[in-house]
Amino acid sequence: MTPRRRPPITDPRVRELVRAARTPRGSALSRRSFLLGTLGAAGVGALLAACGSEGEDVVGVVDRSTEERLVRWANWPIYVDQDESGASPTISAFEDLSGIRVDYAEAIEDNESFYASVQERLLAGADIGYDVVTVTDYLAARLIRLGYAQNLDRTRIPNADNLLPSLKGVDFDFGRTRSLTWQSGFAGIAWDKQAVPKGLRTVSDLWDPDLAGGVQLLSEMRDTMGLLMLEEGVDPSGTWSNDEFYQALEVMREKVSSGHVREVAGNSYADALVAGEAVAVFAWSGDITALNFEHGDRFEFAIPEAGGTLWSDNLLVPVGSTHRSNAEDLFDYYYQPEVAAQVAAWVNYITPVEGAQEAMVAIDPELAENPMIFPDDETLRRVSVFRTLEPDEDERFSNEFFAAAGL
Repeated sequence: MTPRRRPPITDPRVRELVRAARTPRGSALSRRSFLLGTLGAAGVGALLAACGSEGEDVVGVVDRSTEERLVRWANWPIYVDQDESGASPTISAFEDLSGIRVDYAEAIEDNESFYASVQERLLAGADIGYDVVTVTDYLAARLIRLGYAQNLDRTRIPNADNLLPSLKGVDFDFGRTRSLTWQSGFAGIAWDKQAVPKGLRTVSDLWDPDLAGGVQLLSEMRDTMGLLMLEEGVDPSGTWSNDEFYQALEVMREKVSSGHVREVAGNSYADALVAGEAVAVFAWSGDITALNFEHGDRFEFAIPEAGGTLWSDNLLVPVGSTHRSNAEDLFDYYYQPEVAAQVAAWVNYITPVEGAQEAMVAIDPELAENPMIFPDDETLRRVSVFRTLEPDEDERFSNEFFAAAGL
């Protein structure tokens, strides 16, 4: 079976949210203005009044799953299986099996712009318009720490026991009471093989003068900074100093200000590659495999010689959701090994579900041996997980990163 993919398309409604999150207008809260602020004591008090203390169910939120057979899911582009028509076979199968309608939206361009677009409603304990959000570890940690994620009833999600052992003990959600991994993946370097025939081996190769104006970096701070720090000989998963962070940041600042880097952005780097506007990029592993299915193996992805980053995205139920039980049914469905394998065969990211590799053999034996989906020990030794930042570090480093990126 050969998985079919379509080019990455971001919902125009999402592009408007991203634009609004990046452009201050009236009293609207931009990404930068939010990051430059802090959550004051009054804000914390309002949050606790709306949400209750950590570990308790959300106060004042009624689960209407029984009468409203609906679940609204915010995800990233090209991040669930799709057929020729653009529909998702696994979502359709879930709807038929459960009687629950799934309103699926490619609503996340990057973590921070999405967070900026919903954080005021999260703070108020209000419905943000989604019952499931799919966010990266560090943002999942923030949502859980601030009380913005509902407790999960694990008795309704028995298949969650299939979560890989390595993902069960994450420091931001020990015991996995509020989150489950959706997919994991690598950040590395990618290029257009026609435009860069000699290929790339290191991050420094992107600074070749011949590539000036054709390089794009990721607006996910941990991935871009992780790759830059690794190139400088610093392990982002270890103990490192402010000086080491800022030394790597200065590399990006100079490349952006000089015009060598055309843009620092989220998933739109894939559009830029296809259009030929970018020829060498920081990229996510599964995206490049997906693009190659539609564009004749035109692109190449590699973990740089100095190493790449490893990340995970997580499923959470936001504080104001009124369809938590329906979301739990969705989670349980996707944690079946056969379903997880079907998704992984399309998105080509690392599946978090134990047993999915065996199930993949029936779909595509070659993919069952793909280290980008089922990484071996050698591959995992070449990547690092960006260490968990303290809240004050997160704010400070994010501010500096977005300023250097021109965002």
